[in-house]
Amino acid sequence: MRIKVGDNVAIMSGKDKFTTDKKGNKVRTVGQVIKSFPKENKVVVRGVNMIKKHQRATSQDDSGGILEMEAPIHVSKVMLVDPKTNLPTRIGYKFVEGKKVRYAKRSGEILD
Repeated sequence: MRIKVGDNVAIMSGKDKFTTDKKGNKVRTVGQVIKSFPKENKVVVRGVNMIKKHQRATSQDDSGGILEMEAPIHVSKVMLVDPKTNLPTRIGYKFVEGKKVRYAKRSGEILD
């Protein structure tokens, strides 16, 4: 999987594709990957695909209730944000000094 934990990604499809800024313009949703599931090809992005989970109280101290949390989305719905141009970009691999590194195809900047 080309997306790793800690990467900034743009949401390319789905209900969270766009948000509105302070001026009321539609802008693409950007978030940070907080968890990755490579076997299922899914990632969890901070603030995207929020669901409500009903949780039972497990002890006297824990109150339970309705929690709001992020759910995983398929990795094909996200694209890495280029650190140089702040636009979505594809990811490529190349060898630099004998090490395999990821790079942004839009600007050519090395990511790792």
